[in-house]
Amino acid sequence: MGQDVRDLLGMRSVAALVMTGIYMLACLVLAAFTSAYMHLWWPIFVAALILSVASYVLVTSAGDPMPLGQCFAVGLGGAAACGLGLWKLDLPVEHVISMWPLGMSTLLFTFMCVRGRVLAAWLCFVAMIGVCVVWSALTGQGAMHGVAMSFINAGPLLMSTFFAYTIRPLGSSIYQLRAQSTRRIADEAATAAVLEARDAKLNELDQLARPLLERIASGAPLGCEERTACELLEARLRDGLRAPGLQRPDVVAAARAARSRGVVVVMLDDRGMDGGPAELHTRLAEEVVAELDAVADGTVTVRILPPRRKVMATILVSGEHVRRVEFDRVGARLVTE
Repeated sequence: MGQDVRDLLGMRSVAALVMTGIYMLACLVLAAFTSAYMHLWWPIFVAALILSVASYVLVTSAGDPMPLGQCFAVGLGGAAACGLGLWKLDLPVEHVISMWPLGMSTLLFTFMCVRGRVLAAWLCFVAMIGVCVVWSALTGQGAMHGVAMSFINAGPLLMSTFFAYTIRPLGSSIYQLRAQSTRRIADEAATAAVLEARDAKLNELDQLARPLLERIASGAPLGCEERTACELLEARLRDGLRAPGLQRPDVVAAARAARSRGVVVVMLDDRGMDGGPAELHTRLAEEVVAELDAVADGTVTVRILPPRRKVMATILVSGEHVRRVEFDRVGARLVTE
């Protein structure tokens, strides 16, 4: 889900829904208060309902800018709520608060600007002015009175228009910079992980190979045990290059023990288990260790197959009898021959 000005203002948060609920409650309270000054009570409650639904749609609608159809539904709903609020209002108006639908509708128009629909917000604001002009003219107060009582709400709309043309473009820049920063941090972390893995390999190689290399460099003849140690070390290092997915302490120890008994152990990793769960690696390692411990002579070939194969890994035991074990993608045995 892409990030836009709604995230910048927290419009997809729980707090935004709470504020919407407060707006709805305010509409209901104002409707209850002003119903006493109406010839007919129900239109003002219908106006409150329209404004409440419009506010919910305004906050929860997807997309940036806001979908045009929903935008006009919200804006014209605000103008209609003003008409309902003025329709049966007693004259002369005793309380200015009786004009509350105008301010509450203007609040919707301002957030329409925030949602990227400036022109639609102004058109709906003009429609609200038209409603006030018609009501004022029909009630004998003069058309200009309707303009005066509604146009004073243009201030918040002007401020939200300024926001739409200045702050909204900066929102995309903010998220682009955040994305660039995230990518840079990820690259730095990946580089650090590679360097750490390299240092670990170098330390391991230093611990394993340095004593034998120093012994060879001394020029003294090597004994049988030392030659065997060199062969086992060479096989261990070869496994590390050709089968990194099988370099677990228990598998390494079992392979060394098998080679010490004269068993030829070949390990290959074609990356079919990369990214797999730890339980899968553990299950396969246990199977490999069991097979290596059970073999007294011959050759044992352990291979992790390439990705997207039905068979994940195989163990081939060649000796007096040939036996092949296959494992599926969850580490269960498929075939034993």
